[in-house]
Amino acid sequence: MGKFQGDIVINTERCKGCEVCVAACPFSVIAMSKDVNGKGYHFAIKVNDECTGCTNCGTVCPDGVITVYRAKVTTE
Repeated sequence: MGKFQGDIVINTERCKGCEVCVAACPFSVIAMSKDVNGKGYHFAIKVNDECTGCTNCGTVCPDGVITVYRAKVTTE
């Protein structure tokens, strides 16, 4: 299997801060912000570039606020 590079985009205004995505990420890419969104919730944020696009976070998010992108990395 080839190596994959991923990225996530989090809709911070819709995030309710349940932290399920934090526990689901095998690479500790997601953490909770100290800031709050317009609804008063601490929201999830991306904290590093170790994402492989595994989709664990997007799958477990009960509100569907995480979009996962995945691209195969080619080495020459």
